[in-house]
Amino acid sequence: MKIGVVKEIKNHEYRVALTPAGADELVRGGHEVLVQASAGEGSGLADASYEAAGARIVSDAGGVFGEAEMILKVKEPLEAEWALMRKGQVMFTYLHLAADRKLTDAVVATSSHAFAYETLEVDRKLPLLEPMSEVAGRLSIQAGAKYLERPAGGTGILLGGVPGVAPAHVLVLGGGVVGTNAARMAAGLGANVSILDISLDRMQYLDEILPPNCTTLYNTRMTLHEELAKADLVVGAVLIPGAAAPKLVSREDLATMKPGSVICDVAVDQGGCVETCKPTTHEEPTFVVDGVVHYCVANMPGAVPRTSTFALTNATLPWVRRLADLGPARAIHQSPPLAKAANAIAGRLTCQAVAEAFDMNFHPPEEAAAAID
Repeated sequence: MKIGVVKEIKNHEYRVALTPAGADELVRGGHEVLVQASAGEGSGLADASYEAAGARIVSDAGGVFGEAEMILKVKEPLEAEWALMRKGQVMFTYLHLAADRKLTDAVVATSSHAFAYETLEVDRKLPLLEPMSEVAGRLSIQAGAKYLERPAGGTGILLGGVPGVAPAHVLVLGGGVVGTNAARMAAGLGANVSILDISLDRMQYLDEILPPNCTTLYNTRMTLHEELAKADLVVGAVLIPGAAAPKLVSREDLATMKPGSVICDVAVDQGGCVETCKPTTHEEPTFVVDGVVHYCVANMPGAVPRTSTFALTNATLPWVRRLADLGPARAIHQSPPLAKAANAIAGRLTCQAVAEAFDMNFHPPEEAAAAID
């Protein structure tokens, strides 16, 4: 199969979907790899490295889209890329369709076969989402610490405090991969951390692995309000695979928070778990609502592309190979994880969570796969 890697065009997105080592593995597996010129530049990966791995450099995105049977990306296709997608072409990327009806309609209308990293599931885990969740969870604390500084509009508190001065209080909403990594980073800096979740099993696990300055709490409205009033930094880390994130924090809740406190909503690419959240960019990362600083960058791992690109390829490469080896129809029938990853196949919406989010017709992936020529 001809596999194309294009340069990301989202604002300040420096990741690339494949490393030269990944390209080498695909070429050795009998596939042809096309890479858009300078696609890896933001991650410190030169075109010459891809050529040495056996890939062919193509001058522009149109050339890659026009020739490749499968497109590998990092972020969802933007409007400029919709016209380049074509019927029968496979796309494998982070789609996050449940956050954007217009994108969903556009992807379905192309009649391409769109597979999403974030809904590929193995043993109730999301192995292609986990590496970026790890990065985003850790970055949320770095960003929160920065925007708590007074020149950035924050309260002026140091996360870890100093001897004789209390540390900051960090509230993490959700104890999944993002939340665990955020809690670990915040605790490592010396902050007092509360993690709210509704799974007793997960909280028991977190209680065993996290340091003593992390406290797990069962999430109720009363507990949430009490914690918001104490919080200097709130990290939104709630995930429902493939679906829009639930709104846990309302506009009215902001009135209970300290002026200059910070919210970092990592769930923004699934619509956010804070009502006042709206996507921002690395260029303009924050805005203020009712005295509370909001950091809602929708591609946080793009800020550390060197780490993120290698972590992403490590996770996705085996599944890219399998999808390329089998083709979309056989992959859906023979690989349950890839069937879960199928979001839009042959002009049909095949992700139930997205269909429910927008009240659209859902088609089982196996049914849609039967329509592939």
